Amino acid sequence: MPPPQVLLPGFTERDVSTPSGARIRTWVGGSGPAVLLLHGYPQTSAMWHLVAPELATEHTVVLADLRGYGASLPPPGTEQDPATFSKRNMAMDQVAVMAALGFERFAVVGHDRGARCAYRLALDHPDSVTALAVLDILPTADVLARVDASFALSAWHWFFLAQPGDLPARLISADPDAFFLRGGGELFAPEALAAYRGAFHRPSVIHAMCQDYRAGATVDRADDEADRGRRVIQCPTLVLWGERGPLATVPDVLRIWGRWSVTVTGRGLDCGHYLAEERPVETARELRKFVSVT
Repeated sequence: MPPPQVLLPGFTERDVSTPSGARIRTWVGGSGPAVLLLHGYPQTSAMWHLVAPELATEHTVVLADLRGYGASLPPPGTEQDPATFSKRNMAMDQVAVMAALGFERFAVVGHDRGARCAYRLALDHPDSVTALAVLDILPTADVLARVDASFALSAWHWFFLAQPGDLPARLISADPDAFFLRGGGELFAPEALAAYRGAFHRPSVIHAMCQDYRAGATVDRADDEADRGRRVIQCPTLVLWGERGPLATVPDVLRIWGRWSVTVTGRGLDCGHYLAEERPVETARELRKFVSVT
């Protein structure tokens, strides 16, 4: 993997151990109110390399690899339990990380799987989160409730990765590049792509990704359904999505999120799924404007 200075000059790298025993790799830069950035699958915190420096001009920006992803580790001895990788547990990691860094309250921005951790964090820890931004997702329970043939064919990895046993990991390990970069890696900066490849070529990371999706299909879905109609996100919520990405055919993105948060704004951007890398200037501008007024 390239050294972090290549992608995040001026950011300080630090590992934070949580009360659960997880070890979370972080990078911290800038000054001012805190903003936590959480990456998606199959990426690492490197995905924010074009956005984080812009936010750091006015905020303290914390980037954190999700447990099991990148350079972060789950609690020892828990790797075989999919519930270890629930978004509830991942969210508790991040609350502990921010407290260790001196931040009891902060904004959180998440993309893809990181956005699933982010909205769970806002639901479970309302006193900690000042603002929430989710990039290119719907809530997990809503996604699974809306599955049709088109989704099953286009997002088949959701169901492949969630299969029990070691078959998914064994098949992926035979050629990680062919699996994770099957849509093409040309839109990623070479240094960021090197960081992703350095992570997802490791068997432990492949296993963690499978466990993440197993948790999504089981415990995360159950947690969402338990909260549906009973708890809502109390902080302002920004929803951004790619108009040429997975949500392109969903006409009611903001209405769906409106059932989960008291205040929702947002819009689509002219890009695919990877907003922070396809439209970094526009994404940074939207996020900077949002976290600056909340």
